[in-house]
Amino acid sequence: MPATIFVLNGPNLNLLGKRQPEIYGAETLEDVERRCRAGLPEGVDLRLLQSNHEGQLIDWIHEARDAAAGIVINPGAFTHTSIAILDALNAYDGPVIEVHISNVHKRESFRHHSYVSLRADGVIAGLGIEGYEAAVRRIAGLVAGT
Repeated sequence: MPATIFVLNGPNLNLLGKRQPEIYGAETLEDVERRCRAGLPEGVDLRLLQSNHEGQLIDWIHEARDAAAGIVINPGAFTHTSIAILDALNAYDGPVIEVHISNVHKRESFRHHSYVSLRADGVIAGLGIEGYEAAVRRIAGLVAGT
């Protein structure tokens, strides 16, 4: 059975490529998935999910406890507000990498704090959707033991 990496996306990321392309670029979540899959080693699979609902993201994190070798998460605005997502991630034993398409530290001050970072093993911000590829590559390497 392949090791699966969950790539979880929070609110408004379903609009990637359409919403504020000057900040988030013109590529879509489908492009993110395609690019991340292209670099996967044999024996590693990907499950890309998106929800605008905090509870759904928490349910997927709970599911990951038994189904995922690692989590890549872009929680969107929940980054700055969700202790519940932090608590769910704290109950997950595998590697977690937090991804932000934009450099949140160059934006509004409320975006400078991340609850998710308190659990994340790594944080990638400002690399555009290439940040997802880097995160998936890192977790795939951990799964493979390299």
